[in-house]
Amino acid sequence: MHTGLRITAFAAALAATFGTAYGVGRGVDPIVARSEPAPHDEHGASSGRQQQSEGHAGHGSSPVGGLEISANGYTLDLATPRVTAGRHTELRFTIRDASGTALTAYQREHDKELHLVIASRDLATYRHLHPTRAADGTWSTPVELPEAGGYRVFADFTPAGKGAENLTLGADLAAAGPYEPARPPAPSSTARTDGYQVELAGALRPGRASELKLTVSRGGEPVGDLQPYLGAYGHLVALRSGDLAYLHVHPNGEPGDGTTTPGPEISFTATAPSGGTYRLFLDFRHGGEVHTAEFTVRAGSTPGAPESAPAAAPEHSDGHGH
Repeated sequence: MHTGLRITAFAAALAATFGTAYGVGRGVDPIVARSEPAPHDEHGASSGRQQQSEGHAGHGSSPVGGLEISANGYTLDLATPRVTAGRHTELRFTIRDASGTALTAYQREHDKELHLVIASRDLATYRHLHPTRAADGTWSTPVELPEAGGYRVFADFTPAGKGAENLTLGADLAAAGPYEPARPPAPSSTARTDGYQVELAGALRPGRASELKLTVSRGGEPVGDLQPYLGAYGHLVALRSGDLAYLHVHPNGEPGDGTTTPGPEISFTATAPSGGTYRLFLDFRHGGEVHTAEFTVRAGSTPGAPESAPAAAPEHSDGHGH
């Protein structure tokens, strides 16, 4: 993508490799500050599909998701594939089975039947939303995308029934209007959000499970009274730059298990499906509010090398809509 390039978001949706920009999920979600335009990262969608069968996420047992709109007989039917920047929109979608029938029975995971993530193609913006389901199986949630560009919608769910597998299906979403691509944040092992500081330790490794530790502090003091959010003290999502391969990992331990403390450290085990650049998004709750810390990391870099350091996202100053 060349500096200063300006095209409409509908063109970006037709050329997903070049689609970039950022927006918001709910109207009160923060807007990530844009950086200087830059080219995309190493991975394209075609290579991501090939790598999907080789890489694993979470605790090293689940394949990455979000690269396909259909899998295991289920399809993400996005009824709102296009929106207009700057306007409130009701985003609507349905999960359909192989016969085309809307799915209405789900297993609850982390207090919800379905988790919805919206991310911009440049991974500068991330929203973890919780839509509501009507009796006919139609899901809906309000969104506002003030900036035009290309986005990816991820539906993370498990159908009801014995032996049903967790799925993450993905579909493209476009917001109309002129836009410019953004450069990933500068390397740093620290993220700041809403007055909190989060330190990231550990390396994301391709094809190998590794531990990531995130330590939360505020005003220089460790936060040891994190509050449960969706059944855990933290949730971590990783998205691969280029094709937006999706990894939804959960913390090691949970509230009430007798060993897991409510901070300041949250531990995760994750496996990168390949080398390359990833964006990490940590959701945690404190003081009755949900906060999101954002990092950029490179999987496969030599430990200790400058390029292996995570990058901090700009600090958020307004609220989150989770």
